[in-house]
This record gives sequence, structure tokens and C-alpha cells, in this order.
Amino acid sequence: MQLKNLPQQQLKCGNQFLDLSKPQVMGILNVTPDSFSDGGKYHHVDIAIQHAEQMIADGASIIDIGGESTRPGAATVSLEDELERVIPVVEALANHDVILSVDTSQPEVIKHAVQAGAHIWNDVRALSRDGALAMAVQLKIPVVLMHMRGEPTTMNQLACYQHVTNEVLIELKQRIDCALQVGVLSENIVIDPGFGFAKNTAHNLQLLNELWQLQQLGYPILSGLSRKRFIGAVTEQSEAVDRISGSVAGHLLSIQQGASIVRTHDVRATVDAIRVWQEAQDWRAWC
Repeated sequence: MQLKNLPQQQLKCGNQFLDLSKPQVMGILNVTPDSFSDGGKYHHVDIAIQHAEQMIADGASIIDIGGESTRPGAATVSLEDELERVIPVVEALANHDVILSVDTSQPEVIKHAVQAGAHIWNDVRALSRDGALAMAVQLKIPVVLMHMRGEPTTMNQLACYQHVTNEVLIELKQRIDCALQVGVLSENIVIDPGFGFAKNTAHNLQLLNELWQLQQLGYPILSGLSRKRFIGAVTEQSEAVDRISGSVAGHLLSIQQGASIVRTHDVRATVDAIRVWQEAQDWRAWC
């Protein structure tokens, strides 16, 4: 695969610019009753807003709002339910000094979310649903294209690879090409290898070890491995809430291999770890 130009150092998000020359932390705000890690915890708008404000105070530059669980086996959510969960939270956070991302595959949800103040479309299905490509062209906002096979109900059955990193590269490039062909702007594309989606523990670990290879595609990389099952398998932690340390380690490895954005449930721990890593690169400033 031919090496593309290096990823851009800024991502235009409405009237704001996200500086990709340094690692950025995306805080996860699940407003669903059945998310694998914190389902139901932030389902009410007031509590969701309080949690978002805490993540902003802890150093999150992006808040990623999701109204549909995509854990393995998760059921599909109706358009009406997803809108009811997501839009009030976007509206309430629109006047905060933070970039808002919406984790959805529904074109109508992102359309209403942008009208309410959202800036980024985070799509685990990489614009594969009907009307998604056309909506991305219409909205002209940054879009995260994630690698996944099948649907949450079927993806575990499709975790079969000869070489996971190579195949993720090829399949992501296919989705990028589809987006570019219809008019999605190259500077609006971010890629996500999809840790935990149609991948077993060995696949995830190999992909984490070889994440640097995704730089061949020439787009900013988002790494989202927070509290995933493979982190629990490695650390022998069955409860998602006990996988914080392992998740932070995985995100630091991702950043070292070129990830521009890390998506996490645990903003403060992740921000602190990144600060130590950054200062170690510039230790002379402390002399």
C-alpha cells in the first residue's frame, strides 16, 4: 500500500480547531441503559451533563455522546429512542467550551445533533447505513470511520483473519474510498481500527502492537480500547470498572504509535498518564 501524506495537524470542528499535533482525549458519555461499562449510569440528562462537565474539568477536549450500545449482542435502537437520548444532551452541552462528538450510525440522528451543536460524527459502521454517505457530504463535518465486520449481533462470528492488521487496513481503505468518491472531504476523515469489534483478544493485541501501520493511510487515528474485554482478559479483571490501568497503558501505546485521539471512560487517569509521557519527551524543561 502506497504511503500517503502525513495526517493533517488540525481538525476543523465548526468554528473550532482541534490540535492534532498533540494527543487529544475524548471522554465517553453513554446515555444508554445497556452500555457494557456504564449502562444506565448517565441515562438521565442532568446526570449526563454533570458527568460531561467533570470530564471537561479533567481535561477532555472532546465529549463523545452515544445513544446506542454497540457492545457484542446489543439490540438495535429505534431512531426515535436514539434522538430522545442524544439531542437533549447535545443541546445542554452546546454552550460548553468543548468539542462534541456523536457516536451514531443513523444519518437522521447526526443531522439533528449537528443542528443542536455537535461537531463530529463518530460512526462505528463507517457510513455504511442507507443515506449515511450522502449525509456526511451534506454536513461537511469530521467523520470517524471505524473498522467493524457485520453488526454487534453478528460481529463475533466474523472475527476471522489471516493477518488482522493488513485486513483492517484494506477494509478501512475501502470505506475511505467510498467516502471520497461521493464527495466527503479528505481533511474530514479520521480512522479507528475498531478494537473489540469483530476481533478476539489475539487480534486486538496484534493490532495494538502494529497500530503504527495504520499511518500508511494518511489520516488521523482514533484509538478506542477503554475497558474493552481484551483488556480484562490480559489483566484478569472481569469487571469493566477494574480495567482502568490496562486501558491507560493501551492508550499510551496507541499514542506512541501515532494515535491522535484516545477515547476513554477514564479521562483524569488518561490525561495524567499522557502528561507524564509528554514531559518525559521534554525533560530538559524541568532542569
